[in-house]
Amino acid sequence: MSEHSRETGTTAGPPPPDGRPDTATEAFVAHRSLLFTVAYEMLGSAADAEDVVQETWLRWVGVDLGTVRDRRAYLVRMTTRQALTRLRTLRRRRETYNGPWLPEPLLTAPDVAEDVVLADNISMAMLLVLETLSPTERAVFVLRDVFALEYGEIAEAVGRRPAAVRQIAHRARAHVAARRPREVVSPAETRGALEAFRRAVETGDLQRLLDMIAPDVVLLTDGGGAVPAAPAPVVGADRVAGVLGRIDAAVSMRPAQVNGCPALLLRRDGRLDTVLAVRMDGGLITGLYAVRNPQKLSRVDRETTVSR
Repeated sequence: MSEHSRETGTTAGPPPPDGRPDTATEAFVAHRSLLFTVAYEMLGSAADAEDVVQETWLRWVGVDLGTVRDRRAYLVRMTTRQALTRLRTLRRRRETYNGPWLPEPLLTAPDVAEDVVLADNISMAMLLVLETLSPTERAVFVLRDVFALEYGEIAEAVGRRPAAVRQIAHRARAHVAARRPREVVSPAETRGALEAFRRAVETGDLQRLLDMIAPDVVLLTDGGGAVPAAPAPVVGADRVAGVLGRIDAAVSMRPAQVNGCPALLLRRDGRLDTVLAVRMDGGLITGLYAVRNPQKLSRVDRETTVSR
């Protein structure tokens, strides 16, 4: 069983009668964290990603391994097809979501930040950019630019010709490039900014907050209709600083590694209340992402394994 499986309580499948993993199980377990990461990047939901991985397993055990040339690529294709089907359903649900929708945050190991490509692509900011792509564009972008699959393999996964996949990849890449952060910010710089941000909020230093956030900063708060949250994006330094200035002094804040990037965990009476992630451009905070929906916070207290 993989580390991620142990933490979430799911398994690759029942062990064989003699207790030794069979070839299908070994192959699946070897790539399980990769499959979860592919599904999560496509869906922005750990719960749905877990369901997709389980569906992939149920199909994988029925495959004749003698016909499989590349097990990793085959499993990724299976996962992608399942995720595409689920993504189209989720898109319809998110159209009626109560207030701003944010991805489900994942507590990740510090070494994830060392994989710059992976950390960037599972960040809150990037997952929101990926939400603006069509399901097929998102799948092609993730498989090509994050996991470096060949166009032929991607074509099999999304049911398009390789030439069409190249065009889709080019279009998706241009779309993402126009919306992603303008510069790569090091984890150390983000951690420093978050620590200064935390001190300013805790001390009520409004001027310090205004010095740290961009004039056109945007705060998104996802309560999912279950807890109080801003029903629409809060835009502008003065308005955002005003909201932050109303954070209860009883709320504790501590740093954590969320989605491969530094973030803050806000707790009230020991209970996780909010995960706060940031986007930085030009040395200023340009985006604040506050996940408060309790259904999206259930996994944050345990580390999730992601990989490429």
